[in-house]
Amino acid sequence: MTLLRVLLFSTAVLLTYTLFANILPQVQSNPPEEEVPIIAGEMDQDAQIAWGEKLFDGKGTCTLCHNNLGRAPDLLVMDLNTAFAERLVDTRYDGEAKGEEGAKAVEIYLRESLDDPSAFVVAGFGKKGTNDTVSPMPVVGGPPISLSDIESDALIAFLQDKGGYDVTVPLPAPGEDTAATDEEDSEEDEGPAESVEAALEKFSCAACHNLGGSGADVGPKLAGIGQRLSTDEIQQAILDPNAVVSEGFEPDTMPADYGEQMRVSELQMIVDYLSTLAQSEAAQ
Repeated sequence: MTLLRVLLFSTAVLLTYTLFANILPQVQSNPPEEEVPIIAGEMDQDAQIAWGEKLFDGKGTCTLCHNNLGRAPDLLVMDLNTAFAERLVDTRYDGEAKGEEGAKAVEIYLRESLDDPSAFVVAGFGKKGTNDTVSPMPVVGGPPISLSDIESDALIAFLQDKGGYDVTVPLPAPGEDTAATDEEDSEEDEGPAESVEAALEKFSCAACHNLGGSGADVGPKLAGIGQRLSTDEIQQAILDPNAVVSEGFEPDTMPADYGEQMRVSELQMIVDYLSTLAQSEAAQ
């Protein structure tokens, strides 16, 4: 009789756990999609547009400012067809696209925006105190973003297509060097950054903070931050940026997933560097 009770109890327990496991939502684990290599001369227009979208979200760091927080026009939700047309006839615009029409005018305007953002600043989006004559956007071909010419072409193709225009930029030609364009995708395989300079570049810190003379002011000034915050507070500002938001800045400006992206060694290097950053060093 005792053995029968034990068997019945064990069976009941197993059935209970089985039922409970099937009630829980099931998470399906799929292998990551294989990256399609970027090969000059083998890319069609659809691939170029898709690559431009990836650059917009990734290496180009466009979404850091072009979002719904009001720091720059939200290019992903606005009517780009209407917006581009309005920019080109704005009385303040006197750029290289003036006199051009259609998709070609949009290409010239976008390229000018990437290469010389202050050539024309959309009203309300200039640096404070400049009367919309100076853009807070960095030149994308220079540090810290450093897009190549063919990456800029892909970004323009994506925005032209999103605005409903024909794509007028050229496809990468055979022989063009695309090795640099794969750098972001291969960072994980290359291992952790070996120096604080490499870590700051890897996480595009100078795109928002004035480091290395970038002049960026999307994020707070970091010069002398070690005199204002402890090392624990600096670390918290990186890992949980919305915990304490600096006066004059909006929440959700800084990516909140650096705790997942950074290795411990990279985080420690950046914290140590910022903790000892002198009042006069950040802009050098």
